[in-house]
Amino acid sequence: MLKSKLAIISVCFWIFAGCQQSFHATTSDQAIKSDSTSHGLSAAPGNLEPFGPGSKKFNRSSSSTDSDLENSEKAETSDSEDPSDQESEDSDLFAQQKIDEALELCNSAQEMWEAGKIEDALSNLDDAYASIMEIETETYPEFYQQKEDVRFLISKRILEIYASRQTVANGPHNEIPLIMNNFVQDEINSLTGPERGFFIQSLERSQRYRPYIISELKKAGLPEEISWLPLIESGFKLRALSSARALGLWQFIPSTGYKFGLNRDHYIDERMDPEKATLAAISYLKELHGLFGDWTTALAAYNCGEGRVLSTIRTQKINYLDNFWDLYQKLPSETARYVPRFLATLHIINNLEKYNISLEQPLSPIPYRACEITNQVRLSDIAEEIGVDESILMDLNPELRYAMLPDETYQLRVPEDKADLFLSKADSIKSTYSPPPKSVYTTHRVGKRETLFSIAEKYKTTPEAIMAANNLGKAKKITAGRKLRIPDASDDQGTSKTATRPAKPEKAKTVQKYTVQRGDNLFAIAEKFNTTTKNIMAVNQLTGTTLIIGQSLTITSGKQVSQPKETVTLYKVRNGDSPASIAKKYKIPVDRLLAMNHLSKKSKIFPGQDLIVQ
Repeated sequence: MLKSKLAIISVCFWIFAGCQQSFHATTSDQAIKSDSTSHGLSAAPGNLEPFGPGSKKFNRSSSSTDSDLENSEKAETSDSEDPSDQESEDSDLFAQQKIDEALELCNSAQEMWEAGKIEDALSNLDDAYASIMEIETETYPEFYQQKEDVRFLISKRILEIYASRQTVANGPHNEIPLIMNNFVQDEINSLTGPERGFFIQSLERSQRYRPYIISELKKAGLPEEISWLPLIESGFKLRALSSARALGLWQFIPSTGYKFGLNRDHYIDERMDPEKATLAAISYLKELHGLFGDWTTALAAYNCGEGRVLSTIRTQKINYLDNFWDLYQKLPSETARYVPRFLATLHIINNLEKYNISLEQPLSPIPYRACEITNQVRLSDIAEEIGVDESILMDLNPELRYAMLPDETYQLRVPEDKADLFLSKADSIKSTYSPPPKSVYTTHRVGKRETLFSIAEKYKTTPEAIMAANNLGKAKKITAGRKLRIPDASDDQGTSKTATRPAKPEKAKTVQKYTVQRGDNLFAIAEKFNTTTKNIMAVNQLTGTTLIIGQSLTITSGKQVSQPKETVTLYKVRNGDSPASIAKKYKIPVDRLLAMNHLSKKSKIFPGQDLIVQ
């Protein structure tokens, strides 16, 4: 069995290292046809049927084999033939026999797999691999492509068997194994000890949302245990926001939410909608389970991303399909705790009496009806009109960012017993709202040598606005690594729009760079540029008056400058856009587009982002 494991792992490493890329790069239609004719291999890997029950088996053409045997017989009966030719044909026959043997073992492995005999199937593939490894490429160069073809087939089938081991016994989405080990026990101790209050409150909140989650999991064929995942993700809080900007019950970051159909604009963020986010989470989890083949690894990928898990697998060179715990200590600390924490939750849920946990105030689902409304009104106005508490409407419609309907037709969830009353008054409900502020905040992590002024310049705002948004006071001191909220432009949906930067008769500062020369001091530089030493020190975050020759300073003068109106055209980035495609659309060089928006060639753009195009 050790031999089997070594061979299997060796083959898996080979395919991860680039087998498939090498195969496609070196195979052409002409080469495949040539190899098939000369050596009896009837199909290239690209034409092989998927390995699994009901799939077609790999068949070779019998005519080619008969031809080889006939040629062999002629070689044996020919007295005039050169002995070296006889030896060459015998060698070719040996290589071809090894190819045939490997293919027969592959076919046998498929039959074993269909019968549920997974270990026997893997053993046959192990033997098939050993068979083709006896064909040395230097000795049999003409068999190189056939050897690679069969090796690719063996690798593919090994991975398919490993990915579907649980499928044979339990169906496509097997139950999550309730493992108990020291890691899981540590999390049980934490959730029933220091975090006991959090656990009970989360459990009480879960009663409102789990019935819907379970119903959708059943429809998708996923294990019901996944309905407890939001407990460790968000504590079943609809508006839970993490430091990584993950939001909602299922903690989607914006990009992943967008990928799975969760929209976000100025008025709504569907990551906070428990029903829409649940459907997105199910799609994501099914994708991850299909990729990794087991739930523990899939859940780890849900937490830190499939890219990180795959990277860990490649870096550590381990067979991730065997056991998630092989990965455990190689993953980020948060993810390393994530799976044990989830398993601990399941253990506690199944033994509430053992851990002396009871629910005092469980939340019940709120029956509702979705009603169409075209007026843009606040939830408070609707609540007052139909006689319900505003908090109920907010709980039913958590995706509304400002507790106000968007400026378009909207399906509002209303308590079932108030739906008819609402429909009778929907058109007459008026609101005296003032629209929510259009500016939103972008998070910026302060880099080395960055100043408030340079950051403000980058985001086309002012140091004062950044200070106000972050309660910095008058110190103006920021440190590298700190996160700042940056007032940003509107994130309204649309294609492009024209914005006018108004002329302001107030003070406008002239900005320029100055390199410190020999003999310079702060007073002389301030006098030269008609500013003050305090201003220079504040803008450049200087803690003392000492200057260094060659040091670069940002200088702002206090002259009165009348700033003319400047009209710019903004473009709202859409899915599939790139800087090149946007530049082409507006007939401007890509470099200019990047420069206008303070972007580099490596910068990424995202749907919903505003870019200056003119």
